[in-house]
Amino acid sequence: MKKRDKSSTIDRIAFIGNYLPRQCGIATFTTDLCEAIAAQYTATTCIALPVNDVEDGYAYPSRVRFELIEKDLESYRRAADFLNINNVDLVCLQFEYGIFGGRAGSYILSILRELRMPIVTTLHTILKNPDQDQRRVLEEVAALSDRLVVMSEKGSTFLQEIYNVSPEKIDMIPHGIPDVPFVDPSFNKDLFGVEGKTVLLSFGLLSTSKGIETVISAMPKIVERYPECVYIVVGATHPQVIKNEGEIYRLSLQWLAQQKGVESNVIFYNSFVSSEELIEFISAADIYITPYLNEAQITSGTLAYTLGAGKAVISTPYWYAQELLSDGRGVLVPFKDPDALAEQVINLLDNESERQAMRKRAYIFGRTMIWSEVAQRYMECFERARAERRHYIPAGIISKSLDNYPGELPTLKLNHLKNMTDSTGMLQHAIFTVPNYSHGYTTDDNARALLVSILLDELGSGESTKLTSRYLAFLVFAFNDKTKRFRNFMNYQRNWLENSGSDDSHGRALFALGTVLSHSNKPAFNKMAGWLFEQTLPSILGTTSPRAWAFALLGIHEYSQKYAGDRRAGQVRDELAERLFQLYQKNSSEDWRWFENELSYCNAALPHALLTCGKSISNDNMTDAGLESLNWLVNLHRADAGHFFPIGSNGFYRKGGERARFDQQPIEAQAMVSACLEAFRITNDKRWNKEARRAFEWFIGRNDLNLSLYDPTTGGCRDGLHSDRLNENQGAESTLAFLQSLLELRLAEQAHLSMEVLLKV
Repeated sequence: MKKRDKSSTIDRIAFIGNYLPRQCGIATFTTDLCEAIAAQYTATTCIALPVNDVEDGYAYPSRVRFELIEKDLESYRRAADFLNINNVDLVCLQFEYGIFGGRAGSYILSILRELRMPIVTTLHTILKNPDQDQRRVLEEVAALSDRLVVMSEKGSTFLQEIYNVSPEKIDMIPHGIPDVPFVDPSFNKDLFGVEGKTVLLSFGLLSTSKGIETVISAMPKIVERYPECVYIVVGATHPQVIKNEGEIYRLSLQWLAQQKGVESNVIFYNSFVSSEELIEFISAADIYITPYLNEAQITSGTLAYTLGAGKAVISTPYWYAQELLSDGRGVLVPFKDPDALAEQVINLLDNESERQAMRKRAYIFGRTMIWSEVAQRYMECFERARAERRHYIPAGIISKSLDNYPGELPTLKLNHLKNMTDSTGMLQHAIFTVPNYSHGYTTDDNARALLVSILLDELGSGESTKLTSRYLAFLVFAFNDKTKRFRNFMNYQRNWLENSGSDDSHGRALFALGTVLSHSNKPAFNKMAGWLFEQTLPSILGTTSPRAWAFALLGIHEYSQKYAGDRRAGQVRDELAERLFQLYQKNSSEDWRWFENELSYCNAALPHALLTCGKSISNDNMTDAGLESLNWLVNLHRADAGHFFPIGSNGFYRKGGERARFDQQPIEAQAMVSACLEAFRITNDKRWNKEARRAFEWFIGRNDLNLSLYDPTTGGCRDGLHSDRLNENQGAESTLAFLQSLLELRLAEQAHLSMEVLLKV
């Protein structure tokens, strides 16, 4: 008789979480759950919204309808709008701190706050001792969700006792598993060339928390009793581990096996296997082992899979294992105890009847965990969530004021940045969009480019590492060990045209190096930048340019975010800050709130630097002077029509003289964006955010000529605004000014959302 499809009142479900072919446990779970529900409830449409941790995304199946970018806050907002206008009846969220952007995964809140349909959230991590951010994010996720799904009783207890969640809101649904037959392990051993051998198995993405070394250390005793025993470790190294550490952990395990003399008894299968392959590996195992190193794991897909397949299981006593392996369904051994592990393996192999009884108990228990059963439990949960929603608002377009939902920023495009960068560094000028070799390179531009590449890294761009390496190498090459200064101009033939560059280029280089040291998590970059920063910092005291001092102060401010105890950096900061402050006191008057008798280039950098110094030195007078001068500059740069218009470079503006309206330069808008964002961070006054936006909008057409300097076809920026036209060349300075402004605004949005989480009661 043909099986009838199950019915539901829910027509359209959206699943948010990682999705295959991305390689992680959440991706496997989300995919399996989505497919299980779609298979049983064929009248219900299931769509997926995965999170991308790489710029190019993944080759997703057609079920994926919208892709989130992990560190791009705007993509989360667009996803909320997408769900609200696409007749989605319910959202099923897979929550794990590490897969979403923002502090403690807080970006996901920007979706949940906007959704107008019921939300059911599966919690894959519930921490016993969360930090402040983790607690508040999970508490708000819980508050915004109609129902919460946990996979263990421990998880339910934590939610109630630690996060104050009502038990009526919680559903306990087990981790889903494939429905596989109860088979003899010998049946599939020939597939892996281990026929006639006793097979121990561990699988999953490899990382240091998995404790594989404990099993390898136990192998000599096991092999002494059972010489034909082999230990198979299935799974690729976790992508984040590969990114940050390479294969060091796997290699250390291989070296340990050699050291213990069991290299012929340990097999690594270094691949992210499909579900079908995994089932074959599991079926060939005599004993499955999860030797995790600490108790703080609320669920484990690998343990669920093997228990449901009827395997004899030995595990360390992490929370999920304690629960799942109770009542004789498995054996627990202490953490990091190879001797105890070896003893239990030998005991199970010695006692065939005991091992078989354990297998049967596990298999019978696992029948409640197969995906068809779990899918039905989830659908019941979904139906409850929808029925309990008292104030259900149909999905639709949500009206938002611009104060609460400012206009979208342009899409980040790096084509022109890469076009202007060769194997040496970033070229200085372009003829239209074509690099102009005749003007070569400058340290000034490569320092700007280095800063931009670090901001790209903070936003998760896959392009950042290569670019950072290129620009940092240029600064190292520019360093003159005899003068302890940076050279600035270099021709296309790689010949330096001077022994010491301008004061400003030296200050900009320090700014970029400080940013590397504050934001980069790559040891090689930090070591190189740290050495260069130390070598060149004292030389800034010999400069006379206030802008050089300002750039250096901004770099010291960044550096001090990680290395606040560096006395010499503090002394240099104090000296330069006092110089800048005295300039302001000397030249400022009632109608001229400025540091000099002329407004020239990169003006907003001066109050920006004074603001950071007032904050770090705790000098209110400096902070007040920075805000006062920035406020005066902002008002001076506001046209009657309300848009930003900077001092023109064709004459600048001397006190008592005539102000030059043109040529307007992109560097002025960038400096203003950066300074206003700093003022907002210090004062929390939203007006400064609006002024930063006003300055940025100059790039995209809100200016005297209503022409966009930003070129969306290349991602570059035109070199300036003349009185009657654009300067169509897209040089390094202008393109980097635009990119820095865009990236800083994106990072500010991310920080603002995290701050909302911190401030939420």
